[in-house]
Amino acid sequence: MSQTDSEAYLKKKQFFDSLLTVYGRKPVLEALQDPHTRAHRLHLSDSNKPAVILDQITELARSKGAEVLHHDKKALSRISRNSKQDQGVAVDLVCRDNQDYQTFLEQNQEQNVELIALDRITNPQNLGMIIRSVCAGGSRALLLPEKGCARLDALVIKASAGTLFRTPILRCKSLSAALQDFRQRDYDIYGLSSHADAGLQQIPPAGNKIFVLGNETDGVSKEVETLCNKMVSIPMNNGVESLNVAVTASLLAYRNLL
Repeated sequence: MSQTDSEAYLKKKQFFDSLLTVYGRKPVLEALQDPHTRAHRLHLSDSNKPAVILDQITELARSKGAEVLHHDKKALSRISRNSKQDQGVAVDLVCRDNQDYQTFLEQNQEQNVELIALDRITNPQNLGMIIRSVCAGGSRALLLPEKGCARLDALVIKASAGTLFRTPILRCKSLSAALQDFRQRDYDIYGLSSHADAGLQQIPPAGNKIFVLGNETDGVSKEVETLCNKMVSIPMNNGVESLNVAVTASLLAYRNLL
């Protein structure tokens, strides 16, 4: 492979890593109505019967320069990955700040970067609210594994109030493998736990770091905990044991802004 081909391949890969596929007629319509979204391709099932909402979707997609493709049901289900809920419609949206975490590691030259990583966050409403906090706050990006967390579906989009489309998201197949790579690049990893002795206020402001939020019931997994430099807690008053994971994410996202 020539150097030119290599650069072209990397550019193409980076583009496809930025794509987010949304499915279902109402979610797709709402996504296309959002002025912040860019559409790459609209996928429609050949079995769709004429409907006003499909006409609206198609018109909006074309107005955003999207290619409109038709598929049989099986082909569309491979694109949406949810044949029971795609309703014969899916759209590939271009989210410029979505990328593979390895691309971020190779290209990012910033200092004092703070990321939030999710370890098995399964509630779509929690995930959506976390995304909204990352988008609005001071965290550089959200590190999100492909498996184990809630899917980026209509429920997450609604809970994020549409911010999913403009939130920097770093994708990884395995959170553990990604955290190991970040550690090799001198990132400090902090797991959040209500039982930790060290408090969040003890973390030094300088340096690149990742805060890991664990499952709503079980917290940070043992596998991920072994990769953390330290487990930290948020100080509580009046006998309160812990906060909702989405509230915790908000505190982390804003900890250096207020």
